[in-house]
Amino acid sequence: MDDVLVQLAQVLDDRRNASPDESYVAMLHSKGLNKILEKVGEEATETILAAKDARASGDREELIKETADLWFHTLGMLSPLDSSPAEVLAELERRLGTSGLAEKAARGN
Repeated sequence: MDDVLVQLAQVLDDRRNASPDESYVAMLHSKGLNKILEKVGEEATETILAAKDARASGDREELIKETADLWFHTLGMLSPLDSSPAEVLAELERRLGTSGLAEKAARGN
């Protein structure tokens, strides 16, 4: 699974320097970080609404699609901040086996 994230991050990195007329990723980057962040927020909201609808209807198709959009845009957000999915995956791996409550309490220190 992490191979897909690494591959996608590479594609996003390659496309961010393409022509904004030919690449959605390049178009977002040409508009700056705030536009990328707006898209992450928009996709997060759409994912939340899809989750609510999936709960009510039992149909998860939109939830999966919206989550994919959210992950895509989140990866796009990491790129201009010189961060990578590998770093996020390493952090998640670090947290494995740690109680969520303990991990959250440790962040407060």
